[in-house]
Amino acid sequence: MKYQAIIFDLDGTLIDSMQLWRQVDEEFLQKRGIPVPPDLFDLLPQGNSFIQTAQHFKDRFGLDDSVESIMDEWTVMVREHYTKGVPLKPGVRELLDQLAASGVKIGLGTSNSMELARLVLSAHGVWHYFQGWGTGDMNLRGKPFPDIFLRSAQDLGVNTQSCIAVEDTLSGVTAARAAGMRVYAIYDEDSHPFWDEIQALAHLSFEDYNSLSPILQGELSINTGA
Repeated sequence: MKYQAIIFDLDGTLIDSMQLWRQVDEEFLQKRGIPVPPDLFDLLPQGNSFIQTAQHFKDRFGLDDSVESIMDEWTVMVREHYTKGVPLKPGVRELLDQLAASGVKIGLGTSNSMELARLVLSAHGVWHYFQGWGTGDMNLRGKPFPDIFLRSAQDLGVNTQSCIAVEDTLSGVTAARAAGMRVYAIYDEDSHPFWDEIQALAHLSFEDYNSLSPILQGELSINTGA
């Protein structure tokens, strides 16, 4: 089967940013004089949307801040990193170039906000390739629910069964499977503890884009220019 579209997660999939978010969460608490609990990330559900994560922090730490102000503060904290210091994963730019040149529809399905997604992908000159978006500030249910992927596919105007999703987390793979998509897992160090489960749930799994790209070339009819 030839697929019509591909939908990518952002953090940990297209960009190498997961450690940055851990740093931001810790600094956010430290600014308020709140000790960083050792289970901070263990109790933070993977795949929570931007809104859900802000609500989690507000509830867990009894913050007076509104959910909106928490999201605004996080955005300010990561903005400079997203414009200057967060790299694309090796092979991503070349793959996006090939997909776009071949007329493949490209979507984004991320728990992050639209503003930050646009910021980091624009900084790398690839934002214009994306034609569909499901983001974590859209008041959709977060991963592992399928809503974010369903929204992106809706924007692209394609049936979910004609989409490939690329994800790095267990919650993300679960969400894309629930949306009815073919799901390819890409390795990220932050998801290492869950990698066996991720591999078992995804249709295929890959260590990097060098191994993923040749598979996509056949399934999406990518013109490599060779």
